[in-house]
Amino acid sequence: MEERRVRVQTPDGSMQVFIAHPSEADKYPAVLMYQNVGGLGEPLCDMARRVAREGYYCAVPELYYRLGTIVIDADSDDAQVRAIRKLASNSLDNGKVMQDTRALLAWMGNEPAVRSGAIGTIGYCQGGRFAVLAAEHFPERVKAAASLFGTLLITDEADSPHLLLDRIRGEVYCGFAEHDPAVPPAIAVRIGELLKQCPAKSLSETLAGTEHGFAFHGRKVYHKEAAERTWGIIFRMFKDQIC
Repeated sequence: MEERRVRVQTPDGSMQVFIAHPSEADKYPAVLMYQNVGGLGEPLCDMARRVAREGYYCAVPELYYRLGTIVIDADSDDAQVRAIRKLASNSLDNGKVMQDTRALLAWMGNEPAVRSGAIGTIGYCQGGRFAVLAAEHFPERVKAAASLFGTLLITDEADSPHLLLDRIRGEVYCGFAEHDPAVPPAIAVRIGELLKQCPAKSLSETLAGTEHGFAFHGRKVYHKEAAERTWGIIFRMFKDQIC
């Protein structure tokens, strides 16, 4: 497997991107992976490596780049870490991240290892929202979107992701945690109802016994059975929609 870090120019500056893909000289379907609150740290890079081992070109943008390089322990209760976490998360908005996504898609168009055509997205926590938004804003490219314990999928704002679900083509998967103060159960239920009304194939589910962040190996909340189930659904979806 080949991996490296590159810089992609956006309208707001230079954004670091972690890249992983098989080392054989070939072209691979592309997957964009959107970060959780922890930023572009080793846990997320390990997720990208797993995607690459399945035969995909996985790109993970460092979305906090406007503030510098920020990597946070998502399990830390330290007051300073919590303050940085709040500052970093508040630095992101839907429009800026879609701007970053557009720049990354354009950059990948010149990558020898990227196969042209449909791509997939995966996102965790706040990244789950961005994975869905990418499918809404770039429906001609994003044909498979996976959102795990995605936050703020339904808000009162004009750019709320739930307002554009009918733009999605291909397939979308939303996996929610059973115990998640960041995503009330009613939100998860409502997303499932709204997706059923949309043209894209969809699955929305709440995984029993899980907490927010359950997909990350090594975290306190890691739930192996649930995490492996979501990987199985994601890779089946990618095989059907972008391979």
